[in-house]
Amino acid sequence: MLPDHGRPAAELLAELTALRAADLPVRGGRVTAYVYDTGQPEVHEAAHRAYAEMLEVNMLDPTAFPSMVALERRVVGAVAETLGRPGAPGIFTSGGTESIMLAVKAARDARPGATRVVLPVTAHPAFHKAAHYLGMEIVPVPVDPVSYRASVPAFEDALDERTALAVVSAPSYPQGVVDPVGEIAALAASRGVLCHVDACVGGWLLPWLREAGAAVPPFDLAVPGVTSISCDLHKFGYAPKGASVLLFRYAELRRRAYFASAAWPGYTIVNATVQSSRSAGPLGGAWATLEALGREGYRELGRRTLEATRRLAEGVRKIPGLRVLGEPEAALVAIAGSPEVDVFVLADEARARGWFLQPQLSYAGIPANIHITVTGVTLAGVDAMLDVIEEAAAAARRRGPAKVPEGLPELIASIDLDALDDATFAELAASAGITLGLPDGTGPAAQPGTPPETAPSTAPSAPSSTTPEMAVVNAILDALPAATREAILLRFLSVTYSPPA
Repeated sequence: MLPDHGRPAAELLAELTALRAADLPVRGGRVTAYVYDTGQPEVHEAAHRAYAEMLEVNMLDPTAFPSMVALERRVVGAVAETLGRPGAPGIFTSGGTESIMLAVKAARDARPGATRVVLPVTAHPAFHKAAHYLGMEIVPVPVDPVSYRASVPAFEDALDERTALAVVSAPSYPQGVVDPVGEIAALAASRGVLCHVDACVGGWLLPWLREAGAAVPPFDLAVPGVTSISCDLHKFGYAPKGASVLLFRYAELRRRAYFASAAWPGYTIVNATVQSSRSAGPLGGAWATLEALGREGYRELGRRTLEATRRLAEGVRKIPGLRVLGEPEAALVAIAGSPEVDVFVLADEARARGWFLQPQLSYAGIPANIHITVTGVTLAGVDAMLDVIEEAAAAARRRGPAKVPEGLPELIASIDLDALDDATFAELAASAGITLGLPDGTGPAAQPGTPPETAPSTAPSAPSSTTPEMAVVNAILDALPAATREAILLRFLSVTYSPPA
């Protein structure tokens, strides 16, 4: 794999360009997940240049690189000022998952012996991951079946002396609604329990939506009882990946998130994050993005995002066979189908027309749906998006629901997947009509629900032959219990990164 001799930079960059030909596009608004676009190339360019400037600065030792301390103070300070507690202590992390991991660690260490994390079923799986890594127990509580907000009575029943942390979302990713933060934070405080607000997706969006006229409920550190909050700047802050901020109400709790070790004869180990050595590139990119846009820039992005979200939701409600789940309070819209319109087929049809709409599987009584993240660039193309959704829904109605082979979910659920090697698993997938192959033929295809980019310029009546159909894959996963879904996805990942035969 490693060449005997070095290759010219131009050749390497040309190869990267060729490899990226099958990627989803990161600009333009046709990909409604994973990427965030202001529609302002000069802002992204400034961030890229700042990222490169700080690329080789190692955040392992703040005494060696004071520039990164200065930048982190500015970025954390801007977030604290915006989220209700100027001067609040915080940590710059690599993303929402790391912020959540540190929030759970801080809660665990602050309440020795308490091992439970109580959260709504709509909370991000990063909390499950944190609990798995840190030896904690997840206690899920239901959400209201109409509003999809966390149930306060269910939280009241679940909180006890074993609870280290109560979690609420602002908003929850699946339906874009804000949990009753004030009520649950007050309830947690009355039990002596810490309360974390997962505002990874909404922390740098909801304040600007509020300024644009949206009715945003209280959710941040200004709310009594909230002890920490996470906010991703690489989402609606539009910074390059990975940039997140974790804020705490007081410095003592932040110290619980830190790690230090003197039990070895080497250099001093003290880490603010899960990582030790890490590039300051994301920090530089985040700082540059905040500075390039400023408060007025984010206000305008909030106004445009709010208008686009409202127009999208109103337009979807007019399309036969589709409905919006809940009343989105952020720029996240979940669209459910009907017996006549299968959302997984709809997603395939939209993909064939050059638009990626993210499928979400059913869970805890919440139906399968497609998820759209509205960003600053969406307003310019919202009418085109609605046209595609309407066309795709009509095509899905003509095609009918994705057909799961009879007995296949039961067969899959009965198999000991751990007993299969990767090659056998790939053969099993092929027998179900799932081809695990990249466009270049070297390995597995895109993740379920994420077919490669083909972006045809015309709108065919059915998915093109070069666009993998994921409806059946998603329908099979949807028919399986969560534990089996997880086992399949783990095997898929293993096959994805295994070298080709």
